[in-house]
Amino acid sequence: MNPLLKVENLQVSFPWKNKSIKAVDGVSFEVSHKKIIALVGESGSGKSVTALSIMGLIAYEGGRVEGGEILFDGQEILKMKEKRLSRIRGKDIAMIYQDPITSLNPGISVGEQIRESLLIHKIASRKESKQIALNLMREVEIPDADRRYGNLPASFSGGMRQRIMIAMALSCQPRLLIADEPTTSLDVSLQADIMNTLQEMKNRMGMSILLITHDLGLVAQYADNVVVMYCGKVMEESPVDMLFEEPLHPYTVGLINCIPRIDTTQEQLFSIPGYVPSIYDYPLGCRFHNRCSKAKPICREKMPDIININDARKVRCWLYQ
Repeated sequence: MNPLLKVENLQVSFPWKNKSIKAVDGVSFEVSHKKIIALVGESGSGKSVTALSIMGLIAYEGGRVEGGEILFDGQEILKMKEKRLSRIRGKDIAMIYQDPITSLNPGISVGEQIRESLLIHKIASRKESKQIALNLMREVEIPDADRRYGNLPASFSGGMRQRIMIAMALSCQPRLLIADEPTTSLDVSLQADIMNTLQEMKNRMGMSILLITHDLGLVAQYADNVVVMYCGKVMEESPVDMLFEEPLHPYTVGLINCIPRIDTTQEQLFSIPGYVPSIYDYPLGCRFHNRCSKAKPICREKMPDIININDARKVRCWLYQ
């Protein structure tokens, strides 16, 4: 079966001082039907830029897709006109954004915002859409939905606002949900609640999820496959169990070592040395070499290709070439 989403050699740039700076540089991956695929990496890796490109929204952020393909169910998104894309966006592909307080309209009740996509895509009448919105509020466990339907976003807690965003995204029962850091700034118990809700809705609706996160704990528990990004490049791609059993790329090893463990005693938490280089000043060669303990001379001179280790795993590293 063909994948639901296929991203091939995606290249996205932003203008800067009469130059074009690449934020995403040749990214490729697939999202299979009814699976959860995680895009992971530190801030500045290009994860959100990739998501906005899939949604056809990168131009609104000042970016420009310079090359590559994005195929959704065999249809080329990048070549679609806005009118055609608007029929897919919000209906077949939906997105949960990082910060619900800035994504929700502060002057419109949450119920009206949940039913908006249903009305725009003419899926339900005004009467039917209100009932669907109320049902969704109950499904994502917003208490006293009938009374709170008319409340403004400011009257809800951060966790409840995130549940409202989930209800909005799922109102049209999309086939692909992009969840961009859906648990950011929430405490651990709320993170588990939100992710369990997403997983339950995924199973019920039979949809796929592209989970964008820097939290490898969530990835280990919920994802099927993992795509590790760094400085606009895919560094490793693997089924989740293989990734945690034997991470291949030194960057992936570093990310996993940063996870606190309860089965060992550590005097000091591990951290990857250095910092993510600026998009305006990527180093030559492998972009991770200046933070890598296993860097060789060639790592400083030339970017390695991404290669297949086996049918399930890929890695971009000179250690394997």
